[in-house]
Amino acid sequence: MVYAGIDVHRKRSQVAVMDKSGVEVLNRNVENGSEALIDILEDLEQGTPVAFEATYGWGWLVDLLEEHGLEGHLVNPAACKAIASARLKNDKVDARMLAHLLRTNLLPEAWIAPKEVRDLRALLRHRASLVRMRTALKNRIHAVLADEGCKAEGEALWSQAGRRWLADVQLRAMHREVVDDCCEMLQALAIPLDRLELQIRRLAKQDPRVDALCVLPGIGVLTALTLVAEIGDVSRFPTARKLCAWAGLTPTVRNSDSKVRHGYITKAGPAAVRWVLTEASYRARNIPPFAASFEAISKRRGRHIAGVAISRKLLAQAFHILKALQLAGNT
Repeated sequence: MVYAGIDVHRKRSQVAVMDKSGVEVLNRNVENGSEALIDILEDLEQGTPVAFEATYGWGWLVDLLEEHGLEGHLVNPAACKAIASARLKNDKVDARMLAHLLRTNLLPEAWIAPKEVRDLRALLRHRASLVRMRTALKNRIHAVLADEGCKAEGEALWSQAGRRWLADVQLRAMHREVVDDCCEMLQALAIPLDRLELQIRRLAKQDPRVDALCVLPGIGVLTALTLVAEIGDVSRFPTARKLCAWAGLTPTVRNSDSKVRHGYITKAGPAAVRWVLTEASYRARNIPPFAASFEAISKRRGRHIAGVAISRKLLAQAFHILKALQLAGNT
């Protein structure tokens, strides 16, 4: 029985193999996707555990390990202090340490989402990035109009009447060029965004978890599907608090002797979850039963902290809904 650790980089990776007694039998730097890497993986027995960090672009390695019948273990880099705090730090040492932590069962692991879940996440994140681009273009147009002293009423500017007004309004030559370019890019972005909206709504109709989550105030189809994709298998979280901690919505804690200090939220985990819950909280804070909690916390801590608290409450409610659906499906 051997254990493998891979220090993954964009072009090349360091592969270390250690036997059950802790003796290193291989430590080699190979090019990603090369025959040398394939040869190393093929020499390993079926089911051999392989550890690698959750670095930029690790999905290809998961697929490659599954193809060769190897057992992948994704490492949480933030929790892997043995590597981060090492006095001697290079690729060979990092790969060797991953194999050692795997062998001694001390590896801080992260969940490896199935391929269909990773694809759904990629789809939703792609749409979110295009929406951010669209927002940036709209903000640029508003800035140009403000510089010209023109008044435009928010979202009304993007209606058909608003677009006609924007095409006819008198602007300086440079500003007209900027506005026209931004409008052309907005029209180009509308094509993939419309396609993605249809694709996402079609996927949402096939998942009963989306309908169940949409009963929560402020949570629509996109928010619900984002939560489903990012959370994945809810059974990996034993409690709602664990889920909120994973999402980065619980405060940092500094504890020394009898003194306990709570700080800002950790912001660990996927930013997409916090973003959609923040958007949902703007509506939920005005609807019972969240309205009373928002007002009470606002008076004590301010509206910003109260908004974060509502986001956390929404996620806790989502946890219980997803758990109930999972239990119903298992019975």
